Amino acid sequence: NKNQPFHLYRHQQEAIEKAKGWEHFVVTSGTGSGKSLCYFIPIMDFIAQQQIPNNRVIAIIVYPMNALVNSQYESLKRLSQNYSERTGNEFPIRFEKYTGQEKWEIKESIQENPPHKLLTNYVMLERMLVRPREQNFVKKTTSALQFLIFDELHTYRGRQGADVGLLIRRLRERCGNPNRLCIGTSAT
Repeated sequence: NKNQPFHLYRHQQEAIEKAKGWEHFVVTSGTGSGKSLCYFIPIMDFIAQQQIPNNRVIAIIVYPMNALVNSQYESLKRLSQNYSERTGNEFPIRFEKYTGQEKWEIKESIQENPPHKLLTNYVMLERMLVRPREQNFVKKTTSALQFLIFDELHTYRGRQGADVGLLIRRLRERCGNPNRLCIGTSAT
């Protein structure tokens, strides 16, 4: 029943406590065990408590495949719809997916009015650092980046892992927030 409260697993509770203490962490737990709640709940809590302007990116969530971006986007849409149905209010946290699959008009709209949470992949994150039209997602004067999440961390190894490591370092410089919270998840 969607009107019933849900209970968190131990790994979710521990992750949320670490996030509240602003400690970086990695969650390793089986597929379907609710790893995404380990970062979605702290992000939503932060946005709700900080009264963040609507046009600032607070969190960038990086997935290794567009299929995962799309799946998580649909989950967030259901959460948003359930919230609206239960409260009669609009969901207070804006989110968008930003991959190579979206049409130019949609990307342009997202660039002009960035969401709180941006779901993307590492290739698009790289482009955000180099394309002038997309730099507002990550630049310290136009974003408020507090969270950087990498889902399925185990997929980034070898040369690709090294590339992603350098990407994270460049993002840290660009966003101007050395204290942003980094979270990783992995099913293995």
